[in-house]
Amino acid sequence: MKIRELYEKLNQQIPPALSCEWDNDGLMCCPEGDREVRRVLVTLDVTEAAASYAAKEGFDLIVSHHPLIFKGLKNLGGEDYLSEKVIRLLQGGIAVFSFHTRLDAVAGGVNDVLATLLGLEDAEPFGEESIGRVGELSRPMDSKEFAALVKERLKAPFVLLSDGGRPVKRVAVLGGGGEDDIDAARATGADTYVTGELKYHTLVDGPETGMNLIEAGHYFTEFPVCEELVRRLLALDEALNCEIYRSWAVLTV
Repeated sequence: MKIRELYEKLNQQIPPALSCEWDNDGLMCCPEGDREVRRVLVTLDVTEAAASYAAKEGFDLIVSHHPLIFKGLKNLGGEDYLSEKVIRLLQGGIAVFSFHTRLDAVAGGVNDVLATLLGLEDAEPFGEESIGRVGELSRPMDSKEFAALVKERLKAPFVLLSDGGRPVKRVAVLGGGGEDDIDAARATGADTYVTGELKYHTLVDGPETGMNLIEAGHYFTEFPVCEELVRRLLALDEALNCEIYRSWAVLTV
């Protein structure tokens, strides 16, 4: 299957109409639209290391969640890290597809995967743009017990718990930066909110709000969707050689 053909098929499954207005995602880089796709690198972020690995190992395509180009690219002079990276990808003939907020919102995307991993049943969308998910646990859990489950299921080195003093039963989840959606999560009747990033004072004030807050890391709440992207790619063309690039590293000192 050719690059542009594969993009159009994914576009049908993960439609751009679901993207937030402020977002910039989609076909980020396409030096050879008629190139046959044989090797695909799936990654959360198109880091310098991921781009270099793709070039070295002969990948035709990178599919990411976070956009390769979000803002700030004003030229391709190679004088900053982003333009240098884009030039390297173009020279290597490597295309990049990025599915950002539309992958958060789409059925089976970032937040459905997260809800399933955490054992939520009957999960449904919440929030102004229907990005988050809210569902029920099969049994109530203590907040510390549930926080430990989140850490284990997401393979995170740690999570932060702001204990609101309530048993965990109805849980709202939003992968990545979920600071702006706390009120929407609370409006669903959720007793617990799991997201990737929250502000310090939000966590400090959490016990006073009566809702348990769990910050589990931007990367760790979104990385599981990479497996779903691979599944979708193989369903479109089972001959593809797909590999997941794990870009997170924890330095212990």
